[in-house]
Amino acid sequence: MDFGLSAEEWQAVRLSLDVACRSVLVSLLPAIGVAMLLARGRFPGRALLDALVHLPLVVPPVVVGWGLLMLFGLRGPIGEPLHAWFGIRLVFTTDGAALATAVMSFPLIVRAVRLGLEGVDPGLEAAARTLGAGRLDRFVTVTLPLMSPGILAGAVTAFAAGLGEFGAVITFASNIPGETQTLPLAIYSATQMPGGEATAARLAGISFALAVLGLLAAEFLARRMALLLGRG
Repeated sequence: MDFGLSAEEWQAVRLSLDVACRSVLVSLLPAIGVAMLLARGRFPGRALLDALVHLPLVVPPVVVGWGLLMLFGLRGPIGEPLHAWFGIRLVFTTDGAALATAVMSFPLIVRAVRLGLEGVDPGLEAAARTLGAGRLDRFVTVTLPLMSPGILAGAVTAFAAGLGEFGAVITFASNIPGETQTLPLAIYSATQMPGGEATAARLAGISFALAVLGLLAAEFLARRMALLLGRG
């Protein structure tokens, strides 16, 4: 079924799914590490780190995109050596769109993982320690399984949010059909063209359906994992 979408419109849908997947893969492990640091760590500057992590949730996405452009642009302090030494260019590319989306969705994963970790009973970890389990063993056999619903929920929620990211992507990666034009950008382009209302409506419907499915999947998987762990 093509749902009445043209090849170019389907390309935007596929690109959105690709970018959202890449963004989760890029941010998941760092987000777990930061969440553990914020939940269990006690160090000077912890409140500042917490604020910086959640900054993308409160500043305009365009500001995040501009910051990435300054850092990872071809003349930026990170982007210039990446391009000169390794031939890696992020600005105005699909990889750049994934990076911008990852930065915007990073706090969502951190928040979900942190809540999952704070729900872990420290007594279970203490019991494992008294039985001779080392720190790594306790994490792999006790902490990680118990916090896995939060990890899963955070990843799926970030994926759903990544499908709708607009401001940071268009600022850092631009709106290039077939390269960086994700679903939200394709909707924006359609609204700027005479007679593009029908195209925008079709794409908006697809976007709405994907977002709802993503959120429902996050809720279902989190509940399923909690039930499985409860039975275990």
